Amino acid sequence: MRDTSTIELIGAVGSPYTRKMLSLLRYRRIPHKIIWGQPELVIPTLGLELPKPILLPTLILPDANGKLQAETDSTPLIRRLEAISPDRSVLPYDPALAFIDYLLEDFADEWVTKYMFHYRWHVQADIGNAATLLPLHFRVNLPEEQHEQMKQLIPERQISRLYVVGSNDVTAPVIDASYRRFLQAMEAHLRAQPYMLGNRPSAADFAMFGQLTQLVGFDPTPRAIAHRLSPRTVAWTSLMEDLSGLVLGADDWNNSDQIPDTLRGILTEVGKMYVPALLANSLAFQSGEKSWEAEIDGLRWTQPTFPYQAKCLKWINEEYQALDTEDRIRVDRILAGTGCQDLFLGSA
Repeated sequence: MRDTSTIELIGAVGSPYTRKMLSLLRYRRIPHKIIWGQPELVIPTLGLELPKPILLPTLILPDANGKLQAETDSTPLIRRLEAISPDRSVLPYDPALAFIDYLLEDFADEWVTKYMFHYRWHVQADIGNAATLLPLHFRVNLPEEQHEQMKQLIPERQISRLYVVGSNDVTAPVIDASYRRFLQAMEAHLRAQPYMLGNRPSAADFAMFGQLTQLVGFDPTPRAIAHRLSPRTVAWTSLMEDLSGLVLGADDWNNSDQIPDTLRGILTEVGKMYVPALLANSLAFQSGEKSWEAEIDGLRWTQPTFPYQAKCLKWINEEYQALDTEDRIRVDRILAGTGCQDLFLGSA
């Protein structure tokens, strides 16, 4: 019989979402073990059904009846783990602060990941780095012939998908400028406090960390930019790897009525880049359009319609509408002037 007291995580070193969840499990001191591999190959050997969709990472968790099953999607997984083990929570107790955390986590998962995918598969030096190392993350003693085959196959597949995240010669300078502003905002914020929302990490910290493990720690071009623009972000990414020894205090979260101005720098980037993309994508999805275009940071942006991000906008609005009037007013006060308030236009 399999041990259900230890969570199994199937993932990859080069997957930002794997790194997000692995760091979170360490911080929360939840017993776990990691299997480096591809879920579609590993899960059948465990005698379990494949999840839909198959994503990195995949966690093996017991259902309500104690039966093990494979589950994916890091944001709901974090909430699932909160129900399993409430100690060392990554969700702020203040509802207004919890909403800001939710928004920042979504931004990291859905927009900051564009930086990572763009640099990795658009810049030639980064392509070569990823093509060489990613196959070895799954099997370090991969035979040379197979390694050479994978070095050809992986870039071909991934470069062909650049259009999905909107990465092309027109949008390249927009993505690069956004990444640089993001790093500068992070540098200013980390000068003020060690985590997004106070003196303890929230879900948003782990989401940011996951993407930054690749941007700061793996891909050459964004790594060089980060070292030049934000040494604090580089150091923070190293520290976030394992926070299992972090001692928590009773008042470690920010007061939502006293949010540091530096957080607004990060939220302004959310409003400048991610919000118009979310809104344009959602409109295209509702209209049945297969692609959309919008002006983002003064330039034309076009990419295929992404149904999942239409859900992201819907979920953000549901989180906002679930707040009581007082908490909603506090959220509005935090977001005022950042562009993020446009997320709620037309919401009931």
